[in-house]
Amino acid sequence: MPVPPLAGPRRKSVWVDRVLIATGITMAAAAAFFPWYVFFNEDKFGIRVAAIDRSRDLPHTGPRNVFSVSPMAMVNRNKNPNPQPLPMDQLTTASVSSLGKDKNTRPVPMEEQPFPGPTGFRLLHVANGRAMIEDRSGMYMVRVGSILPDQSRLAALEQRNGQWVIVTSKGNVFAPE
Repeated sequence: MPVPPLAGPRRKSVWVDRVLIATGITMAAAAAFFPWYVFFNEDKFGIRVAAIDRSRDLPHTGPRNVFSVSPMAMVNRNKNPNPQPLPMDQLTTASVSSLGKDKNTRPVPMEEQPFPGPTGFRLLHVANGRAMIEDRSGMYMVRVGSILPDQSRLAALEQRNGQWVIVTSKGNVFAPE
Protein backbone atom coordinates (compact mmCIF):
# COMPACT_ATOMS: atom_id res chain seq x y z
CA MET A 1 0.00 0.00 0.00
CA PRO A 2 1.40 3.42 -0.93
CA VAL A 3 1.94 5.99 1.81
CA PRO A 4 0.07 9.27 1.24
CA PRO A 5 2.37 12.37 1.01
CA LEU A 6 2.39 14.85 3.88
CA ALA A 7 0.47 17.84 2.70
CA GLY A 8 1.20 20.49 5.41
CA PRO A 9 5.02 20.64 5.90
CA ARG A 10 5.80 20.07 2.23
CA ARG A 11 3.62 22.99 1.10
CA LYS A 12 5.28 25.26 3.66
CA SER A 13 8.83 24.41 2.48
CA VAL A 14 7.89 24.94 -1.17
CA TRP A 15 6.47 28.36 -0.35
CA VAL A 16 9.67 29.35 1.59
CA ASP A 17 11.83 28.16 -1.33
CA ARG A 18 9.84 30.28 -3.79
CA VAL A 19 10.17 33.37 -1.57
CA LEU A 20 13.94 32.88 -1.29
CA ILE A 21 14.29 32.40 -5.06
CA ALA A 22 12.24 35.53 -5.77
CA THR A 23 14.32 37.53 -3.26
CA GLY A 24 17.58 36.34 -4.85
CA ILE A 25 16.39 37.24 -8.37
CA THR A 26 15.25 40.67 -7.18
CA MET A 27 18.61 41.37 -5.49
CA ALA A 28 20.53 40.23 -8.60
CA ALA A 29 18.43 42.50 -10.81
CA ALA A 30 18.99 45.46 -8.45
CA ALA A 31 22.74 44.79 -8.36
CA ALA A 32 22.86 44.71 -12.17
CA PHE A 33 20.73 47.85 -12.54
CA PHE A 34 22.39 50.05 -9.85
CA PRO A 35 25.62 50.88 -11.77
CA TRP A 36 23.51 52.05 -14.72
CA TYR A 37 21.40 54.18 -12.39
CA VAL A 38 24.56 55.81 -11.02
CA PHE A 39 25.92 56.32 -14.55
CA PHE A 40 22.77 58.12 -15.75
CA ASN A 41 22.41 60.19 -12.54
CA GLU A 42 25.93 61.63 -12.08
CA ASP A 43 24.59 64.78 -10.47
CA LYS A 44 23.35 62.75 -7.49
CA PHE A 45 26.48 60.60 -7.07
CA GLY A 46 29.35 62.62 -8.60
CA ILE A 47 32.01 64.75 -6.91
CA ARG A 48 30.73 68.16 -5.99
CA VAL A 49 33.13 70.91 -7.04
CA ALA A 50 32.85 74.38 -5.53
CA ALA A 51 31.79 77.00 -8.01
CA ILE A 52 34.76 79.13 -9.08
CA ASP A 53 32.92 82.44 -8.89
CA ARG A 54 32.02 81.85 -5.23
CA SER A 55 35.49 80.75 -4.04
CA ARG A 56 37.65 83.46 -5.65
CA ASP A 57 37.58 86.16 -2.99
CA LEU A 58 37.73 85.75 0.74
CA PRO A 59 35.02 87.44 2.76
CA HIS A 60 35.82 90.96 3.89
CA THR A 61 36.00 90.64 7.67
CA GLY A 62 38.12 92.43 10.19
CA PRO A 63 41.13 90.93 11.94
CA ARG A 64 40.44 88.26 14.50
CA ASN A 65 41.52 88.37 18.12
CA VAL A 66 44.41 86.12 19.09
CA PHE A 67 43.38 83.65 21.76
CA SER A 68 46.53 81.54 22.02
CA VAL A 69 50.17 82.30 21.31
CA SER A 70 52.72 79.76 20.18
CA PRO A 71 55.47 79.12 22.74
CA MET A 72 58.04 79.83 20.02
CA ALA A 73 56.64 83.37 19.64
CA MET A 74 56.97 84.23 23.32
CA VAL A 75 59.83 86.50 24.35
CA ASN A 76 62.03 85.59 27.30
CA ARG A 77 61.85 88.56 29.66
CA ASN A 78 64.12 87.10 32.33
CA LYS A 79 67.20 89.27 32.79
CA ASN A 80 69.27 86.60 34.60
CA PRO A 81 72.55 86.37 32.63
CA ASN A 82 73.67 83.24 34.54
CA PRO A 83 70.75 80.85 34.65
CA GLN A 84 70.98 78.11 37.24
CA PRO A 85 71.56 74.62 35.84
CA LEU A 86 68.73 72.17 36.05
CA PRO A 87 68.79 69.98 39.16
CA MET A 88 70.43 66.59 38.82
CA ASP A 89 68.16 63.63 38.21
CA GLN A 90 67.77 61.76 41.50
CA LEU A 91 66.93 58.46 39.84
CA THR A 92 69.56 55.83 39.25
CA THR A 93 70.78 56.58 35.73
CA ALA A 94 74.17 54.86 35.79
CA SER A 95 75.90 58.21 36.06
CA VAL A 96 79.08 58.86 38.02
CA SER A 97 78.80 60.65 41.34
CA SER A 98 80.27 64.14 41.58
CA LEU A 99 81.32 63.73 45.22
CA GLY A 100 84.89 64.91 45.80
CA LYS A 101 85.16 66.82 42.54
CA ASP A 102 85.96 70.50 42.38
CA LYS A 103 82.79 72.49 41.67
CA ASN A 104 84.65 75.12 39.60
CA THR A 105 85.95 72.75 36.92
CA ARG A 106 84.16 72.77 33.62
CA PRO A 107 83.54 69.64 31.54
CA VAL A 108 86.13 69.08 28.82
CA PRO A 109 84.67 69.22 25.30
CA MET A 110 85.06 66.04 23.28
CA GLU A 111 87.52 67.67 20.85
CA GLU A 112 89.91 68.58 23.70
CA GLN A 113 89.86 65.24 25.50
CA PRO A 114 93.26 63.57 25.24
CA PHE A 115 93.79 59.97 24.25
CA PRO A 116 94.65 57.69 27.16
CA GLY A 117 98.41 58.23 27.45
CA PRO A 118 101.01 58.79 24.77
CA THR A 119 101.31 55.74 22.56
CA GLY A 120 102.62 55.02 19.13
CA PHE A 121 100.21 54.64 16.27
CA ARG A 122 100.26 53.75 12.61
CA LEU A 123 98.49 55.09 9.55
CA LEU A 124 96.13 52.62 7.90
CA HIS A 125 94.35 54.53 5.13
CA VAL A 126 93.65 58.05 3.81
CA ALA A 127 90.50 58.97 1.88
CA ASN A 128 88.30 62.07 1.43
CA GLY A 129 90.36 64.29 3.71
CA ARG A 130 90.30 61.80 6.57
CA ALA A 131 92.81 59.29 7.82
CA MET A 132 92.30 56.03 9.67
CA ILE A 133 94.92 55.40 12.33
CA GLU A 134 95.40 52.51 14.72
CA ASP A 135 97.04 52.16 18.09
CA ARG A 136 96.85 49.42 20.71
CA SER A 137 93.49 50.68 22.03
CA GLY A 138 91.65 50.75 18.68
CA MET A 139 91.17 52.47 15.35
CA TYR A 140 90.25 56.13 14.89
CA MET A 141 89.10 58.36 12.05
CA VAL A 142 90.97 61.69 12.18
CA ARG A 143 91.14 64.80 10.05
CA VAL A 144 93.25 67.94 10.03
CA GLY A 145 93.09 69.47 13.51
CA SER A 146 92.20 66.24 15.33
CA ILE A 147 94.15 65.22 18.43
CA LEU A 148 96.35 62.18 17.83
CA PRO A 149 97.32 59.48 20.36
CA ASP A 150 100.77 61.07 20.87
CA GLN A 151 99.04 64.28 22.14
CA SER A 152 99.83 66.22 18.94
CA ARG A 153 97.39 67.49 16.34
CA LEU A 154 97.08 66.32 12.76
CA ALA A 155 98.65 69.21 10.82
CA ALA A 156 98.41 67.96 7.22
CA LEU A 157 97.55 65.07 4.96
CA GLU A 158 100.09 64.98 2.13
CA GLN A 159 100.93 62.72 -0.75
CA ARG A 160 104.68 61.98 -0.96
CA ASN A 161 106.22 59.61 -3.51
CA GLY A 162 102.76 58.37 -4.50
CA GLN A 163 101.89 57.53 -0.90
CA TRP A 164 99.70 59.38 1.59
CA VAL A 165 101.35 60.50 4.82
CA ILE A 166 100.17 62.45 7.83
CA VAL A 167 102.20 65.26 9.36
CA THR A 168 101.67 66.07 13.04
CA SER A 169 102.00 69.40 14.81
CA LYS A 170 105.24 68.07 16.39
CA GLY A 171 106.69 67.57 12.92
CA ASN A 172 106.45 63.78 12.88
CA VAL A 173 105.58 62.12 9.57
CA PHE A 174 103.67 58.84 9.53
CA ALA A 175 103.34 56.72 6.40
CA PRO A 176 101.31 53.51 6.00
CA GLU A 177 103.30 50.40 6.82
